[in-house]
Amino acid sequence: MSKEELKKDVEVENIEEQVEQQVEEQSEEQAAESQEVSVEEELQTKLKEEKDKFLRLFAEFENYKKRTSKERIELFKTANQDVMVAMLPILDDFDRAYSEISKTKEKNLLKGVELISNKLKNVLQSKGLELVEVAAGDTFNADHHEAITQIPSPTPDMKGKIIDVIEKGYKLGEKVIRFPKVVIGQ
Repeated sequence: MSKEELKKDVEVENIEEQVEQQVEEQSEEQAAESQEVSVEEELQTKLKEEKDKFLRLFAEFENYKKRTSKERIELFKTANQDVMVAMLPILDDFDRAYSEISKTKEKNLLKGVELISNKLKNVLQSKGLELVEVAAGDTFNADHHEAITQIPSPTPDMKGKIIDVIEKGYKLGEKVIRFPKVVIGQ
């Protein structure tokens, strides 16, 4: 082999080595880029997961706030319920006293009982107490009335209807705190 051929072989080998190095460098760069891309994709995925967790947690907290505020409002509406229920027998006693005193000729006594009864009713109404309206002849509804007893109806059209109201019913706001006690015809 001549010197020129050796030089060409060496040059070819050098060129081949350079090409191999460039190919290796390019493949390393591509591998590094793909790792960067995969790391970036992984971070994007984690970010999406964390955002989703945050949104769910935030929505859950908002629901909790709404629920507790609704419960608090409901508690304030019915906070006086125990006191109101305790006052209902007194209202009933005033109604009975009024009906008995009205049978006598004592007008001053009747007027005094009426004034006290009205004053008590007005105070309780200002606190949210309402009378549940029930009258004889209304249709009995187990969801809205409490049947004390059944008696034979005086007329056939009074079957299943309210014959007499024994005790008035009351509600506090929208909640019934005492159902009206009634007698129904059978």
